[in-house]
Amino acid sequence: MEALLSTKKVSDFRHGLQGGISIAIGYMPVALTFGLLARTTGLTVTETVLMSMFVFAGAAQYISLSLIAVGTGILEIILTTFIVNIRHFLMSASLSEKLEEDVLHKKLTYAFGITDETFTVISVKDGKVKTGFAFGVILISYGSWVINSGIGYFIGEILPEFLQASMTIALYAMFVGLLVPSMKKSMKVFFLAVTAGALNSVLLFTTNLSNGWSIVIGTLVSAILVEAVVMIKQKGGGVYE
Repeated sequence: MEALLSTKKVSDFRHGLQGGISIAIGYMPVALTFGLLARTTGLTVTETVLMSMFVFAGAAQYISLSLIAVGTGILEIILTTFIVNIRHFLMSASLSEKLEEDVLHKKLTYAFGITDETFTVISVKDGKVKTGFAFGVILISYGSWVINSGIGYFIGEILPEFLQASMTIALYAMFVGLLVPSMKKSMKVFFLAVTAGALNSVLLFTTNLSNGWSIVIGTLVSAILVEAVVMIKQKGGGVYE
């Protein structure tokens, strides 16, 4: 019986690995670009790989690079990335209902590995999800992200200096590329982006706040304002998407 249970756990883990292959492949170009941009921002290869190992959140890591590039302090970076990743609380709570009951340290492990992509693959699986399956999805995704971040850094070393310097522009171009499609699909995202940008500009040019604090305050205030407007419109029977 014990051998049968052990075989079942291995099978769940293998299925998780198979389910996470598409995520691992999708992470490759994004992680490679992160490693490349981390080098042009001034991080060492150790700092780059450790950031991917301990943060494992693409948007947060890219935002961190942009904040580091403008000399933002550590506290502002932590607060900004916390705001960006606050949705992970909701995703973790949702998966805790989806996954089988298990010991705390295993729950903490797969909670760390939750990203938008791993959450999607795990949450759409039928029935109660085994811990082994979740670990398989997360492990292959995590490995791809960390390894390709390091590879991207070394790729940056062989690029000409002028090309490395120009890659700092790619960081902002990537944010624009991620933001514009979302703005086209949702008026809420559009107004959130416009409000946050306007508030950040006002704070930056009319106060003595640093770039980091302007971003943090602008993000928080704009999110509160837009959500308040959405709630008012919903109570009034309007649709705001």
